[in-house]
Amino acid sequence: MPRFDRSHTDDLAAFIQASPTPHHACAEAGRLLEAAGFRRLDETDAWPTGPGGHYAVRDGSIIAWRQRADFDAFRIFGAHTDTPTFKVKPNPDTGSAGWKQIAVEVYGGVPHQTWLDRDLSVAGRLVMRDGTEVLVHVDRPLLRIPRLAIHLDRGVNEGQKLNAQSQLTPIWGLGQPREGEFLEFIAAEAGVDADDVLGHDLFAAALDEPAYLGKDEELFAAWRLDNLTSTHAGVAALIAAEDTGTRVPVLAAFNYEEVGSMTYSGAQSPFLESVLRRIVGDEAERYERVIAASAMMSSDTGNAVHPNYPEKHEPGHRPIPDGGPMIKVSANQRYASGAEEQALFRRSAEAAGIPWQTYVNRNDIPGGTTIGPISGTQLGILTVDVGLPILSMHSARELCGAEDPGRLADLALGLFTH
Repeated sequence: MPRFDRSHTDDLAAFIQASPTPHHACAEAGRLLEAAGFRRLDETDAWPTGPGGHYAVRDGSIIAWRQRADFDAFRIFGAHTDTPTFKVKPNPDTGSAGWKQIAVEVYGGVPHQTWLDRDLSVAGRLVMRDGTEVLVHVDRPLLRIPRLAIHLDRGVNEGQKLNAQSQLTPIWGLGQPREGEFLEFIAAEAGVDADDVLGHDLFAAALDEPAYLGKDEELFAAWRLDNLTSTHAGVAALIAAEDTGTRVPVLAAFNYEEVGSMTYSGAQSPFLESVLRRIVGDEAERYERVIAASAMMSSDTGNAVHPNYPEKHEPGHRPIPDGGPMIKVSANQRYASGAEEQALFRRSAEAAGIPWQTYVNRNDIPGGTTIGPISGTQLGILTVDVGLPILSMHSARELCGAEDPGRLADLALGLFTH
């Protein structure tokens, strides 16, 4: 039996189940925020200036905050809502040798083998003729990327490379493909007329439910731990952050991190700066003073030490699941984390009363980057990179310590309130 209060992780499991795409994640985060008294604001409207909880959504990104009557700084918890997967192409109906297939494009850094022979659903959004958006999730087995049988591929265990164009096209039926059939099906599932659908963002989604793992259920497995653990932690912390003194707590969870953030809603966009300026008001000099006193914590998953490949990790920094959140350090600023930033992290962790770890890449195995350096540069704001240690990052099934997600939420609350 588990040896900890797993209410937060149970809630994370429900959040993951409700959030197969960034657009669903924003909708679910908004539902949780509204239940706590927050109000959604439209960017085209005038915004209220009095105290209260508010949030805004743009193209799969969400920014939420608690407005204060008087404030002198922001404390921002950053995350991202997207995950490597396969995106349905605009004209998806294709096929070969008597099979109906769906044309997809690789989205982000997908480890191909983890998606083979797995039952997949389809989820995303439809943009209608009148400009409205409709979320859709065909929450049942619909697609499958079949593996070539070992009898026909004797070298499969020797590390065969799959061709993204010709060998990763999922099947969804038998017969000859018909143009428009797939989108007609999806529209029907969403309860709308296919002729009124003018655009779509549809993705393959892993169907396996989140689950606890191990003798003592001390591990937690799910798709989209990267990075719904952070988005969910930020939502939970913001709801709990009722007393933050003269600081405005902010959650900023961006779409498109996995493909570079260069969109009108991603971390490289002016979305966050625009929201912060509107919170401050029209006084330009006051905005600059507030930003100078502000700080941001960029939260994304990192690599736990792998028991079968310990040599792939930096010898002095090998974080383990349930050892607490990590501060992610890079001399080349792949992560935003100098001495000031390390002090910010440690103050937040001490305020939260949680254990913590340090992550550094091997010198000869450079890692990825996060929204931290991007947002810190865009805003000119002190930023530190943090995250949970997980195994199988970007896989269709990732693994973390079952107690760590709650500690990450505590860390975010420590940032908001310390």
